[in-house]
Amino acid sequence: MFWVLLLLPAWVLAGTACARLCLTAARTAAVDTADADAGGGRALTLYEAAFLSGGPGRVADLALVTMARQRRLLLAHTGWATVVDPRGRDEMERSVLGAIGPGGQSRIAPVRASAATADAVRGLAERLVGAGLAVPDGGRDSVAAAVRRVRLAALAVCALGAAAVALPVPTDVPRHLIALWFALPLLLSLGCLAVARMEIHPYARWASPAGQRLLCALPRQSGGADGERTFLTSVALRGVHAIGEPELRAAFAHRERHAGRQGS
Repeated sequence: MFWVLLLLPAWVLAGTACARLCLTAARTAAVDTADADAGGGRALTLYEAAFLSGGPGRVADLALVTMARQRRLLLAHTGWATVVDPRGRDEMERSVLGAIGPGGQSRIAPVRASAATADAVRGLAERLVGAGLAVPDGGRDSVAAAVRRVRLAALAVCALGAAAVALPVPTDVPRHLIALWFALPLLLSLGCLAVARMEIHPYARWASPAGQRLLCALPRQSGGADGERTFLTSVALRGVHAIGEPELRAAFAHRERHAGRQGS
């Protein structure tokens, strides 16, 4: 009966993760009801949309792309940023220029990282939280995080089940019945994920329910705008993957490879 010792933690992991997801979803729904009018009557700026869609890093990316499109910053395909116009038009652009430094040239990866933690981004986050459009730092343990825990629990159940079935210890219970016992917490986890997918997808990390509603309305609001505004809106909502220009895409792809090497 040694396999039972593996079944118990499988149930604990699956049950705890699913319960936390249900509680988090209920709490989010309660906040959504209480703040149903949050942000009503206002439109998001592109920086606000970028933060709600992708967090501080997305805001820095949008500033870099905006300056590059206006030929005030050169983003080379080698992953370097070079200042052309040293005058920033807003706080975020001044943060980017400050991150590049007085030399006027720097790699894109450290510029993005520094700009994403600048006072301008922190102030933007505080304003969005105060307006009920962004999730506070303390509340970032959101539905998205709860869903990730359920996924990890499902993987853990599979691993524990495989270990139990593969154990060389003699048992009176057939191996296929042991697998069926582990299938129960796995079904619980997968069922919980399926319900969450149908009821509360997408799982926003940064935007509150009110912020998500404004994000959904943003493409319609920019539908009649000029092509540049539409392009920048796509970058704010989808990130640098929305960039269609090969040279600019190469600059950010180089940035991602550089960041990956630093993290390895």
